Amino acid sequence: MDEMVRPHICLIYGTRPEAIKLAPVYRELKQRAGVFDTTVVVTAQHRQLLDQMLTVFGIKPDVDLDIMREGQTLSQVTCRALEALQTTLHRLAPDMVLVQGDTTTVFTGALAAFYEQIAVGHVEAGLRSENKYSPFPEEINRRMTGVLADLHFAPTPGARERLLAENTPGEQVFVTGNTVIDALQMMNAGCAPMPDATARLVEQVSGRMILVTVHRRENLGVAFTQICTALQRIVHDFPDVSVIWPMHPNPIVRRAAEEMLGDHPQILLCEPLDYFGFVPLMAAADLIITDSGGIQEEASALGTPVLVTRDTTERPEGIAAGVARLVGVETDTIVTAATELLTNPSAYARMSEPTSPYGDGQAARRICDVLEFHFGLSERRPEDFSTTDHDDATIAGRPQ
Repeated sequence: MDEMVRPHICLIYGTRPEAIKLAPVYRELKQRAGVFDTTVVVTAQHRQLLDQMLTVFGIKPDVDLDIMREGQTLSQVTCRALEALQTTLHRLAPDMVLVQGDTTTVFTGALAAFYEQIAVGHVEAGLRSENKYSPFPEEINRRMTGVLADLHFAPTPGARERLLAENTPGEQVFVTGNTVIDALQMMNAGCAPMPDATARLVEQVSGRMILVTVHRRENLGVAFTQICTALQRIVHDFPDVSVIWPMHPNPIVRRAAEEMLGDHPQILLCEPLDYFGFVPLMAAADLIITDSGGIQEEASALGTPVLVTRDTTERPEGIAAGVARLVGVETDTIVTAATELLTNPSAYARMSEPTSPYGDGQAARRICDVLEFHFGLSERRPEDFSTTDHDDATIAGRPQ
């Protein structure tokens, strides 16, 4: 193919989850270098965690906008990202911008592309909680990105149905599976079962292990205190249970966690792990308590039960499959749910059966197939991912 006619694809991301979920797409695009030109632009909305993931996946950005500032507000990061991204896209003039998920970088990337009249592909499109303040600001970021997008890469059939209910043209919606399952399979194939950093953490705890991550804005303040109180009660009631909590860099989260839990002998607060280290920690955990969206997807494939400390979720597939449960932020509810799993073997067995309602490890391939179809490089519309066709797409990883 003549190099001059290769479509130019620009990947934009700024946070750890985006880096994880776009890494398989980046790899697939690079494998099709004879078909596409690829440019990576990062905002560094989250500098430390983003750099960690770029190193893990061996991705060197072509443009690093480095917009992160200490104590930045949502409006400040939005304005800086939008201005920097529009200037960059005006200079690069790609044929398509790909954004992933629901961060401020995603929305501003899509808006900047719109201002430059560049097509937008939205990876992980169609997720909805139907509450504009939960998750905040991600729910609205995702909805507004959906309005701006030209191609919608829905991870599940349910996400596709939500897009169609919003009158998104059906010919623009493609069910691909979630690229996080691709990333999990990359980790399973490319690293040792448990890196040294993870092994050292696990060695510091005894008995059963609960992995905790809490970082969302709507869970700060009173809700955060209630979650921490629940953890105190759980470890008090179960002397054989320890908690590992890799803390988010947000200083508000770290300060509150350290004040309430820092001196507890059964609770280990630690620095965030890279993806090589975090995946086997999820697999080794007996239970995960989290407000993370991505972990809900990953844990289902790993066979680790998840209690979601939120009142809503835009990822209902794990709830429907019985491997995740919404418990909110009330202390008593969290303690009751954890107690059931720690004392009832049959309830635990039902939630720890590995399943993969979110993908089969082929999402990146499907996305790039759609791009070829969109640009007229292939004539046949790619087939959609179907959960009924891929019941075996789980990740071997739970230690025995």
